[in-house]
Amino acid sequence: MKETAHRTFYRVIYGDTDAAAVVYNANYLRFFEIGRTELMREKVCSYREIEALGILLPVTECFIRYKAFSRYDDLLIIETELVELKKVSCKFSYRILRDNNDSSKEQLIAKGYTIHAAVGRDGKLTRLPPELVPRLQNLLPLEEQ
Repeated sequence: MKETAHRTFYRVIYGDTDAAAVVYNANYLRFFEIGRTELMREKVCSYREIEALGILLPVTECFIRYKAFSRYDDLLIIETELVELKKVSCKFSYRILRDNNDSSKEQLIAKGYTIHAAVGRDGKLTRLPPELVPRLQNLLPLEEQ
């Protein structure tokens, strides 16, 4: 992921962990959502504003590759990047890193992606709103624009 990826910090709470005292695997999808929500809020608009346009962006595909585990009280860095934009869908890429109080020692915990379809309130595919497309395009890596 490029250096310009959006970074969100998240402190692991006890409720994120399982009986083995490590972060439960499905919680990484929540971490992806936290990163994506904050990227969109900061660079495009909030999901509330997107929904006000009559559009929902449900996840249609996701992938996670686990590289290490994290535990209660770890400070995680969620790196999020929009990597693909189509007429009715978009793809976000993520890296979850453990912050070890030294950027040269951040440890990769997990990486993955989510794909989202633009649907109307009726659940049918629809084009992304034209007022959002330019703002989303600005998030793409230069080679994707």
